[in-house]
Amino acid sequence: MKSKVYFTKEISPEKVLEMYRLIGKELKGRVAVKLHSGEEGNQNFLKPEFWKPVIDGVKGTVVECNTAYDGARNTTEKHVELIKKHGWSDYFDVDLMDADGPDLVLAIPNGKVIKKDLVGKNMANYDSMLVLSHFKGHPMGGFGGALKQLSIGCASSDGKAYIHSGGKQATQDGLWDNICAQDEFLEAMADAASAVVEYFEGNIVFVNVMKNMSVDCDCCEVAEDPCLADMGILVSLDPVAIDQACIDKVYACDDPGKAHFIERVESRHGIHTIEAAAELGFGSREYELVEV
Repeated sequence: MKSKVYFTKEISPEKVLEMYRLIGKELKGRVAVKLHSGEEGNQNFLKPEFWKPVIDGVKGTVVECNTAYDGARNTTEKHVELIKKHGWSDYFDVDLMDADGPDLVLAIPNGKVIKKDLVGKNMANYDSMLVLSHFKGHPMGGFGGALKQLSIGCASSDGKAYIHSGGKQATQDGLWDNICAQDEFLEAMADAASAVVEYFEGNIVFVNVMKNMSVDCDCCEVAEDPCLADMGILVSLDPVAIDQACIDKVYACDDPGKAHFIERVESRHGIHTIEAAAELGFGSREYELVEV
């Protein structure tokens, strides 16, 4: 059976909450809300005010992890300060899941490239997860959506290094001299995403917002301005289907900026993450789009 992906062209904070409720999956217990808190200087990330209704609606805790590259988020001290500066802690409880170790290790016995995922240990404190993704391009992955939030997003700083190196190392030191081949990296992301989906055993919902769509990620301090007009909000229980639906929306649109966006995706083989994830069996590229 095809996965259902709900879509609306209307983009507003209130509509995000409405779309979450439409999916019919109540996230119970302690809810982790995974989103991108934005790199220092980035102008495109979706701000706390935008996400507030849905986060309040699930009574969730915003969760993030440290990065594995230089910037304002690669140490706990700097990251906490930036989270405050961007206003997240003014509105929500915020949990930097890998603020201190040891990491939580999730096994991936059927992984294509990596056989374990290193995530922030505080993930163990949550019963369910709401994945709020700002769909946009990405300098390394081609695009960023639900699958990237599950993989790189939930990985600890060491876990990010582990994914980028194809399992060869779990430390920031010298990482960028030891990154793996591009397709291996994309497959490692799919592996890591599968581990988080399995961990929450179906207690997980995905929201992708197609707004402020630059070819660059919210992790870029200096990002290009958006090259596509805003398209809408998508919600699904399937992370593979929702990312595929976003990609399909880009390819099908008549926006003159789509060539630039597609070049970013194709030059990084971005669709291979979706292909690898579908092969791992935790989602489907076949979906039914329900327009609201």
